[in-house]
Order: sequence, then structure tokens, then C-alpha cells
Amino acid sequence: MEQMKQKVIPNQSTEQRAVRLPGFCDVHVHLREPGFSYKETIRTGSQAAARGGYTAVCTMPNLNPVPDCLEHLKVQQDIIDADAVIHVYPYAAITVKEEGKELADMEALADHVIAFSDDGHGVQSDEMMEEAMKRAKKLNKLIVAHCEDNRLLKGGYIHDGRYAKEHGHRGICSESEWGQIARDLELAEKTGCGYHVCHISTKESVEVIRQAKARGVDVTCETAPHYLLLCEDDLQEDGWWKMNPPLRSKEDHDALIEGIKDGTIDVIATDHAPHSEEEKSRGLEKSAFGIVGIETAFPLLYTYLVKTGVITMERLMELLVYKPRERFNIPLGEEDYSVWDLEAETVIDPKDFLSKGKATPFAGWKVNGICRKTVMNGITVYEEGK
Repeated sequence: MEQMKQKVIPNQSTEQRAVRLPGFCDVHVHLREPGFSYKETIRTGSQAAARGGYTAVCTMPNLNPVPDCLEHLKVQQDIIDADAVIHVYPYAAITVKEEGKELADMEALADHVIAFSDDGHGVQSDEMMEEAMKRAKKLNKLIVAHCEDNRLLKGGYIHDGRYAKEHGHRGICSESEWGQIARDLELAEKTGCGYHVCHISTKESVEVIRQAKARGVDVTCETAPHYLLLCEDDLQEDGWWKMNPPLRSKEDHDALIEGIKDGTIDVIATDHAPHSEEEKSRGLEKSAFGIVGIETAFPLLYTYLVKTGVITMERLMELLVYKPRERFNIPLGEEDYSVWDLEAETVIDPKDFLSKGKATPFAGWKVNGICRKTVMNGITVYEEGK
């Protein structure tokens, strides 16, 4: 990892206070194409990523068709080749149609995808997940898991905590997440498969992963900016606050902060999940799960974690740049970078987003940091105002 690091240094070709940062890497985004281009496209999503300082993203497979065979993957890859403005690496599904009934054609897909995931769905069968891990191990590919035990969901849509009880909402219990993580960690230890956990949100998830790492299990994990900056105490009766997993308790939030400080959490990924305005306007119960975040991630994290002294800038770069690239074997070119004015203050306004998705709980937040330019392979892929 040391060899791939770029120094965070002033960029002499711009105004004196501009800072050049290495190209960020997001291993968990939803670019929605093929199948759901009314929510986002490869072009709009990759443009939004470039504006956020990202030069590489990994796009999840909950698409139509689901990339569970080479024929279906080609539909997506052709769009990426034609329209992406940054590096876009597709996932393949673990199971056919992400239905958990039959494994995808992992052997045929392995050389063409970044990893395997059924994101949006937990793999419910222990036997299915174990077999997937065995195959992934042979193929030298990661299993990247959205962990959710369907038996424990009970129609919930926000955290099963104080806010749900006080406002009459159905809750999602924490065990639905950490219980399946614990199962998968046992299987990863048994099979030796490289295992990465998506968007952890609970204190128990942090602890079981911490313990597994201490045992030598080949596991990494991610959380998202909203879990680090918000909790159920911030919830409002609006679909813009609905995501999966949900915002948990203050105790969960604090455990996640400790996890990024002590290295238990390896990666911050946005889980950028755009939907149409109509799909996000139905309130907490009936709106679609998911918020956008790739254009706001760095300014939010810099303002509320780095400037406040929670973590250092160097640690933030590990979480956004080096650890995700190291784990997923994604190269960082010398000419992959973004230029930021870290002193500039702005207010997050979804109307300004390049993403088709506008739903964010951070609307109206003041942040420091404006991306002036993003460069990939020496080519400018985003420039402010153009």
C-alpha cells in the first residue's frame, strides 16, 4: 500500500490554497443501468462520481438483466465502455437473478468482474453461501455481502429503536444484520475465502468483525458517511431519510466511529443509491430504500470528521483511497487525482447534483471543500462550472 500512496500536497498550477488529493475509490455504488435508467445512468452516475473526486467506482448487480452470466454482463459492460467518464468496475451476482436459489456462472464471470455480490439481498442459505465462498476462493475473488436475515425483518423499514417506538413505525432489528455477518465469518474462516461486508451499521457488527480479524479471518468491511454522521435521533418523517440498513442508535453510531479510528472498519463507501423523486416522496414507510451520496461524501467527512479532529486527513485517505484499492486490487495511476479548495464553504443543495438522484438527508448542511477539477489518466473528467 505504501508504494501506491500519493502525497497530499498543494497543487502549484491552481490558486495557492488548492490541494491535490489522490483519486477516491468507491466500492459500493448503484448506477442503475441496465434496467433502471430513469433512476441513474452510467453516464450521470460516473459524472457525479467525478464531481465528488472519485476516479474509480464498483457498481452493484441489482440490475435488469442481473449480471449472473456473461451474456447479461455484456449488456452492462457495453454501456460502461460507451458512457463511463471514470473507471467503472462491475460486480457479478452471487446467485442467479439474486434470488438465492442457484449460484451464478461464477467461473465464466470471474475474469470480467471486480467481485461477487447479491447486494440488496442477503444470501439466506448457509449451504449456498458456503459453496459460493469455496468457488470464489478457487477463483481468487472476493465475496462481498449485503447481510440481512429475512426471517428477522418482519416488515420493518427503519431501525427497531426509540424513534420507531415513539412514532409507530415497524423496526428492523440489529440482529438481522450482525447475525448473518457472524454466520458468514464462520464460513469465511472455514473456506479461507476473502470476504468483504457491505455497509455495516450496528455495534455488534463492528465487534464480531473485530474479533474475526483478531482470529486471522480474511475479512474487510465498509460503512457509509450517513452512518458516521447521523443516527436514529436525527430521523425525520421523509423518504429522504430511508436507507437499508437504516440509521441506528447513537450507541451504534459511536461504535462505528471507534471502528474507523481503530482500523476495524477498512473502507468508507457511499452506497450511492439513486431513485426517482416519486419513489422517494412516499414517506418513511412507503418510499424506496436508498439515498445518494457520491457528490457529498468527501466534503461531509472532511468537515465533520477531519476538521473536528475525529480522524486525520491521512486516515480519511486510507478509507477513501488506499484501503479500497488495496482490497479490490484497483490501481491508482499517478495522474488520477482531484483538486479541492478545502477552505471554500458551501451548502449542500440537491438541485445542483449531477446525479439523477436528489434524495439526501444532508440537504442544507454547510460543508468545507469544493472540487475544482478531477483528472483520470491525465485527462480532465470534471471541471467546476463545465
